[in-house]
Amino acid sequence: MQLISWILVAGCVALVVWAGLFAARDRPVILKQLIAGGAIESGIVVQMVLAGILLAGGHPVTELVTFWAYLITALFLLPVAAVWAMAERTRWSSVVLIVAALALAVMQVRMMQLWTT
Repeated sequence: MQLISWILVAGCVALVVWAGLFAARDRPVILKQLIAGGAIESGIVVQMVLAGILLAGGHPVTELVTFWAYLITALFLLPVAAVWAMAERTRWSSVVLIVAALALAVMQVRMMQLWTT
């Protein structure tokens, strides 16, 4: 579980840097960035399935409701940001992607804390 979380954090940070370069250049989000977000989204789905299997097997989590709330929120955050980014075809679409990816990275770190204690 930790490995998946760190991979997702790394993907989110890479997306933040990529979108940050676009925002600095006053450019909107491009399709390749949204595809990268889709790859992160796929990782979140894998993480959800794995978490469900491990929790059903008896793995303890400090705050179960909070853990699942983070996972479910993470599942919807990037698609909402992607729709917003495609509707807003200015540099602010890149900023929206930055905010969503940063939030996901922080959520992944918090989920790791809940998982390991």
